[in-house]
Amino acid sequence: MSNQSIEKYEVFAIKYAEHRRTAGSNFMGGDPHDGPMPMDYFIWVVRNSSGAWVIDTGFNAETATKRGRDLIRCPGASLSMIGIDAATVRDVIVSHLHYDHIGNFDLFPAARYHLQDIEMQFATGRHMAHKCAHEAYNLEDVVGMVRQVYKGRVAFHDGDAELAPGLSVHLVGGHTMGLQVVRVFTQRGWVVLASDASHYYRNFIENRPFPIVFNVEDMITGWGRMRELADSDDHIIPGHDPQVLLKYPAPHPRLQGMVCELHVNPDSRYP
Repeated sequence: MSNQSIEKYEVFAIKYAEHRRTAGSNFMGGDPHDGPMPMDYFIWVVRNSSGAWVIDTGFNAETATKRGRDLIRCPGASLSMIGIDAATVRDVIVSHLHYDHIGNFDLFPAARYHLQDIEMQFATGRHMAHKCAHEAYNLEDVVGMVRQVYKGRVAFHDGDAELAPGLSVHLVGGHTMGLQVVRVFTQRGWVVLASDASHYYRNFIENRPFPIVFNVEDMITGWGRMRELADSDDHIIPGHDPQVLLKYPAPHPRLQGMVCELHVNPDSRYP
């Protein structure tokens, strides 16, 4: 199918939480200039006339308290800011099963969850016997997703898969064994939602891995894969970088700092 025949998607990032931290926490081996480098938490939405797809579901207040994160608003309720009711969403793409990407799955009772085979294998297999592997997972969320499998509500993918014209998932691994990124066709071309394949712009631009990583080589090669899928580095959207909300405009002035549009060109004032 040619690009001309694909209906373009709108793409939104919605911030729901934040964490005050320093740069040393965001790069393998630390950072010699260990100043403030906060982390934002997002969910994402892609939509066109065929419907809306939600990418990831965030975490809830209980998890925020337990992990020392600042929850700003419920991720599911945040969807109403762009006119979406979580209870009616039909498809949720799960980048991976870490606590901040699959909490609140229960707020999407009508959804089918799109997940990589190998991510479920990882989250329920032998590696989870080790704290360094399982500490970013919430056991109850993982068990809850296993229950969704038994209910027939999980669509598994083995590697790259087209979900709809102009919308696909791509296995890159690295951060977890089964991390997938999302490629979507927009009015400015092909955009890649990296999720935790690159937490910050600096991770993939400076070739500096984030320290929570299952396979460093897969993380590094994943950056190359994202560049193949996206029209440029400006078309790659990192998963936790506050710069995203600065670079891209809000759909309405009242949503400034909360929601931004990723289907439009970034502000050239922010490199």
